[in-house]
Amino acid sequence: QVQLVESGGGLVQAGGSLRLSCAASGGSFSSYAMGWFRQAPGKEREFVTGLSASGRGISYADSVRGRFTISRDNAKNTVYLQMNSLKPQDTAVYYCAADRASRMVRGREPNQFDSWGQGAQVTVSS
Repeated sequence: QVQLVESGGGLVQAGGSLRLSCAASGGSFSSYAMGWFRQAPGKEREFVTGLSASGRGISYADSVRGRFTISRDNAKNTVYLQMNSLKPQDTAVYYCAADRASRMVRGREPNQFDSWGQGAQVTVSS
């Protein structure tokens, strides 16, 4: 079992930036794909971005492409989400997730990821 712990959430004004981190422990971090999801109040959890084990395969939701960047440091067992040009509609709880069954990002459905962090609140004020 892998444990995931997010950090770096907070309150920011529209147009600002935040960086989320997700530290993994208990597994072979460099061998599986990672993803970020978010869930706003009253809405379903949605895919934000995913990254392959090597870091070369990346997928972004249309709503964040060009503003958000996912990266990973396999030596530190950490995946990052750099969020720029934030908008009020980006407000949500952000979750990192691991797909230990695959080195590649297989899809965008939450049920394709088997391990989840506790979530980090991101609030963007207008």
